Amino acid sequence: MRTRPWELTDQLWERFAPLIPARPGRDPNREYQRKPGGGRHVADPRKTLEGILYVLRTGCQWNAVPRCYGGSATIHRYFQQWARAGFFQAAWKTGLMAYIELDHIDWEWQSIDGAMTKAPLGGEATGPNPTDRGKKRYQAASSGGRQGRSPLDRRNRSKRA
Repeated sequence: MRTRPWELTDQLWERFAPLIPARPGRDPNREYQRKPGGGRHVADPRKTLEGILYVLRTGCQWNAVPRCYGGSATIHRYFQQWARAGFFQAAWKTGLMAYIELDHIDWEWQSIDGAMTKAPLGGEATGPNPTDRGKKRYQAASSGGRQGRSPLDRRNRSKRA
């Protein structure tokens, strides 16, 4: 049994490998400064896909991807390229078709569940923040920005009511 769901089995990789977009080649009509073979090395697409699945599964930042899957910038770049090329939609459809082959989906009956209600204790009836009640406007905590008084408050101290 797999303990790491982002690692691809050989059977799953055989289904996804043909869907991966081809790398763009060199334009024969353009003159390049570097010789063919220069520049970035081609990343292993299987390890790159596992790195992408690692981020999607764990929810970590791209920079936190383990190095065994490749560089984080490389993995993110491939993710963006493959997403624009429609790889993930094609992979989802392939997975869905494989699931239909194993266990038929009943498309006749579907259901959705959810609830949207009003917050019973929120709104204007609650009043201001309990820590700010009874304070003057300029004494209340600001909703954002830097801490302390603003420069405008220092300039207009004598004009406060």
